[in-house]
Formats: sequence, C-alpha cells, structure tokens
Amino acid sequence: MATRTTAGTAGTAASTTGADGAGAGESAGAGVVAGRGGGGRFTGFVRVSIALQTAAIFFQAVTAGMALTSEVGSTLHDLGSKGMYAMSMLYLLAAVLAWRPGGGPARPPLYATGFLLLGTLQVVMGVYHVMAVHLPLGVLMFGLSTLDLGRVVLQRTRPAEARTRADAGAGAGVGAGAGAGVRAPR
Repeated sequence: MATRTTAGTAGTAASTTGADGAGAGESAGAGVVAGRGGGGRFTGFVRVSIALQTAAIFFQAVTAGMALTSEVGSTLHDLGSKGMYAMSMLYLLAAVLAWRPGGGPARPPLYATGFLLLGTLQVVMGVYHVMAVHLPLGVLMFGLSTLDLGRVVLQRTRPAEARTRADAGAGAGVGAGAGAGVRAPR
C-alpha cells in the first residue's frame, strides 16, 4: 500500500490507497465535481467527443470565411457541416453512456441534446441561406461548445483543488511546530 503525505499542513494524516486506486476520502471517479457521481469509464469518451465537437465547429468557422471567396471553401464548409452534426451526435451518445450505465450526472445529456437541436437548426438555416440566423447561431454554438469543453476539462482539476483546500484547513493549529503535518509511511 502506498501512502500520501501532505507537507506543510498542520494536523493532516496520510491517506492510504485502496484496491480501486483512490485514497481514503477520495472518490474512485476522480475528475468529477464533488457530490456528483462519476461517469465511470465513459468520462474520457465525453471529454474526447466534446473536444471533437468544438474542433468541428471551429473548422466550420474557418471554412465559412473560405466559402465566401472560393468554391473549395464552400465544399469544405458543406462537408464540415456533416462532420459537425456527426460530432454532436457522438457527444450525445457519450453523454448518455456516461449518465445511464456510467452513473454520471444527468446534465451533460441535456447539454448534448441542446447542441444537437442547435446543430439541426444551424444546418437548416444554412441550407436555406438564412445568413441572418445562420452566422450568429454559429458563433453562439462555438461559444457554448467552448464553455462546455472548459467545464468538462476543469471538472478533472476541481476535486484535487478542493481536497488541497480541505487538507490545508483541517486541524489548523494542531501539532504546530517543526515538521508539523509531515507523516512517515506506516
């Protein structure tokens, strides 16, 4: 068994690592916001799918400018729309898998469903050349997808920061002195 020590904090004890790889007081689904279930093995799939969706929407923004000046840009934008729609469906699949069999939170499938609906509206507005809706909706979708990507990426770091703050505040003032808080392995 491995132990973890926290140097520089007063009154904290070392935690042991169990068979699931999570230390005492840590959830096995590290990378989720405290108080919410993990997505199990599907959390990585969710991260990859939202990253692919955001990249596809960015590609659409680049090719939209190219579509104004060349036939190749128009073709790339058309192909990219199909890819963006496929990435939105992949994100929905990943979010549902992380929610139902994975035991994760129910909110990401709602976000993914919203992106799929926005993507559908975006494609329809593009096909009918309603640029007054198509362009601002594309900007909105990129912004929302970037925010959702940030939420998914930051979920991974929040528990570690919360544990660090909790460890720092636990037992402050107990055992103060030289080497306080540093424990030898058991």
